[in-house]
Amino acid sequence: MFSTGICARVRSTGRAEMGELRSSYGRGMGKPNPIDVHVGERIRLRRTLLGMSLEKLAAAIGLTFQQVQKYERGANRIGASRLFEISLALDVPIDFFFEGIPTRVTASSLAHDVREAQGPRNPALDRMAKRETLELARAYYSFSDPRVRKRVFEMVKALATAAERKKG
Repeated sequence: MFSTGICARVRSTGRAEMGELRSSYGRGMGKPNPIDVHVGERIRLRRTLLGMSLEKLAAAIGLTFQQVQKYERGANRIGASRLFEISLALDVPIDFFFEGIPTRVTASSLAHDVREAQGPRNPALDRMAKRETLELARAYYSFSDPRVRKRVFEMVKALATAAERKKG
């Protein structure tokens, strides 16, 4: 696939060449490329933050909701023009989808998944990406009266404090 010089350069620099990445991931290999999975997760996160359904995003970019599901799982790769359309529909810059990926992904780190290359996952960030958390935030901001929002906020804080005291 590569000439000997290219393979030696990959080994010496530790940087993955596209052919090397394709040999481990993709169609027929049984596992999606971790970068595709990461981009899909970011699409799902933004869509959920906006309260947008799969169907609505799919309609906005002219696809079926099943195709968008495949993008979100990383099962199907997303072309540049399609990613641009998705960024417009979700009102984010294209680089939003790549946030959190190490700037120098090596072949070995990619082989162990992008998440492992980033280090241990932050449980607080995982909670922030849950649908329940996002729905709670949307419901909170649906109160137009700031006094009501403040009271709801104080109530939730009091409940959390009581729960922490009960635990500890």
